[in-house]
Amino acid sequence: MQAATDQLGIFITTYGLKIIGAIIILIVGRIAAGMGRGIVRRMLEKAQSDAAIISFVCSLTYILILTFAVLAALAKFGIQTASFVAILGAAGFAIGFALQGSLANFAAGVLILILRPFRTGDYIEAAGVDGTVKEIQLFTTILSTPDNIKIMVPNGKILGDVIRNISGYDTRRVDLVIGIGYSSSIQKAYEVIRKVISEDKRVLTDPPPQIAVSELADSSVNLVVRPWVNKDDYWNVKFDLTRNIKEALDENGIEIPFPQHAVHMVPSE
Repeated sequence: MQAATDQLGIFITTYGLKIIGAIIILIVGRIAAGMGRGIVRRMLEKAQSDAAIISFVCSLTYILILTFAVLAALAKFGIQTASFVAILGAAGFAIGFALQGSLANFAAGVLILILRPFRTGDYIEAAGVDGTVKEIQLFTTILSTPDNIKIMVPNGKILGDVIRNISGYDTRRVDLVIGIGYSSSIQKAYEVIRKVISEDKRVLTDPPPQIAVSELADSSVNLVVRPWVNKDDYWNVKFDLTRNIKEALDENGIEIPFPQHAVHMVPSE
């Protein structure tokens, strides 16, 4: 009995303070991890960062501080944390090599959230597809096509390709090509088209609309019509102007020809 008491006393003397120290380190580490997460969250919210990246960075900060506290607590018992870190590093390398495709998409997702080449609600063309951005996740970006098809695109493909953010600016230019007959008056066509454009209140006056001859084609004289509109009005203005210009040209006797070929018959001797 005395021997057991002596052994218990030796254990308490040897490890008691170490256990108490390790518990204190873990408690302080957890408090510090929570404080660090809160500080990072406030900084990112002040910078108006995306909600997804705020959540990711805050969680990463919390885990890193807590891991450091655990390693410090283990060191109180004489455990060689350097070997432990090396084992974790080797395991992390093996896992990273096996999941290199997923990690590439993850890294691309973080960069998209930081660089913000597009936002939720933008209409983009990237990785060979186009659609409205519905959600930006860490591994994929979810798009919705004009006919309401859901597309999930890996972030690695988006960031590795040319990104066309069609709704990235507040205004857009409508590009129309109107063909008139060679016998029609170009000046009169200018006046008719300009009148149609001026009657549409959605067309912006700055920059002013452009009307010019772009090509002497096989069957027509092609005019380019380029008014500027707010991005939300783009498609409606494009459709309406196409119809209104056609009807106005018809009313003013300006021919809109269709492709045709002239055939000359040579009589035989």
